[in-house]
Amino acid sequence: MVTEHPTRPASRVRPGERAREALQAARRRTLALTDCLHDAELTAQHSPLMSPMVWDMAHIANQEEIWLVRRAGGRPALWPHLDELYDAFRHPRADRPTLPLLTPTQARRYLAEVREQSLSVLEELDEARLTGEALLADGFVFGMIAQHEQQHDETILATHQLRSGPAVLDAPPPAPALSPSPREVLVPGGPFTMGTDHATDPWALDNERPAHAVDVPAFFLDAAPVSNAAYQAFIADGGYREPRWWTREGWAHRRSEGLTAPLYWEPDGAGGWLRRRFGRTEPVPPDEPVLHVCWYEADAYARWAGRRLPTEAEWEKAARHDPATGRSLRHPWGAEDPGPGHANLGQRHLQPAPAGAYPAGAAPCGARQLLGDVWEWTASDFTAYPGFEAFPYREYSEVFFGGDYKVLRGGSFATAPVACRATFRNWDFPIRRQIFAGFRTARTARSAEGAVP
Repeated sequence: MVTEHPTRPASRVRPGERAREALQAARRRTLALTDCLHDAELTAQHSPLMSPMVWDMAHIANQEEIWLVRRAGGRPALWPHLDELYDAFRHPRADRPTLPLLTPTQARRYLAEVREQSLSVLEELDEARLTGEALLADGFVFGMIAQHEQQHDETILATHQLRSGPAVLDAPPPAPALSPSPREVLVPGGPFTMGTDHATDPWALDNERPAHAVDVPAFFLDAAPVSNAAYQAFIADGGYREPRWWTREGWAHRRSEGLTAPLYWEPDGAGGWLRRRFGRTEPVPPDEPVLHVCWYEADAYARWAGRRLPTEAEWEKAARHDPATGRSLRHPWGAEDPGPGHANLGQRHLQPAPAGAYPAGAAPCGARQLLGDVWEWTASDFTAYPGFEAFPYREYSEVFFGGDYKVLRGGSFATAPVACRATFRNWDFPIRRQIFAGFRTARTARSAEGAVP
């Protein structure tokens, strides 16, 4: 199984070297996730929610060709006739199996040919040019493409979970939570710096920028994501049968889709639950964060528990704000790149770690697992920050802004470190459950509770 955990802080690595390492790590993972399957599995559509995996393979290559070979390198197109075919905005996922897609063999050849050209372009760009124009500065465009490939690798992994065939992936389980964590933590009220900029994080994407001050009142946040055991209590108490816990839209969706439990769960016939995980059926671990729930389910649970989902600003303040210095950290634990002791990232494991794990990765407020394990639904719609500027193209973020999408934060066990940081913003429709998403809850602090001694 491909894993990724950097051994050196990005700030100590030259831009060209960092770019090369990130591109190579992404490609190893792409091939590991696709070489383990027969061609028929790669060309099949395992769910209308997802593309055939062979589409993702060629789309990865096409985006790399457009941005690294043509834009960064100024070289002629290799396979220009593929641009429209692998344009994600032209072809909905459900329709992609009907397209004249490349075969797996052709897609692998395309990946290899483009990568050879990309690395040649990178070799020709001296360090001076990688500190010049915005697209190349600190290797941004190479980092953007490495993140893009890793994001599609996470999508491919989600497709592995959807497929009905036998297990082909394996990885060791994560370590248990050896030290207890509090039930909730207090995040003091006051302003903090939300978002980032190029100087702080050169590979941050446009929707993470610019850094700006946000005043967040004091609140309490779950110290760890909501566990399977806690969610089972919601189910047992009739949470899926009681409309008062659901928004009007959420209740309508629950009824129309017949939701009664998280995706991939089924009763074991003895009062418990089983789950299917990458081709294996197993008992639902009570201490793991709940996974594969949509925003409506997360919101209903929070209401049932007498709490709410945190806003995006609350989530980021909990993850980054250091009251001792008044500064916002790059990661919950500080500036150091994520390592195996900080968070469950990079597909080292194929499941979340128990709730409360990774004390070394705790934020200053004491909350754990804010990066890795499960994407966390927030209460916020996906909108632009004040002063937002689309870069390098509108279709990465701007066209998705509005009330249709909810923000997720923190990454999952399937998210690569290069594509996960405390400022990273993910978004999806509130009905989505195939993604590796869970949540934690919050409550507003009363004035006396939120006072800082």
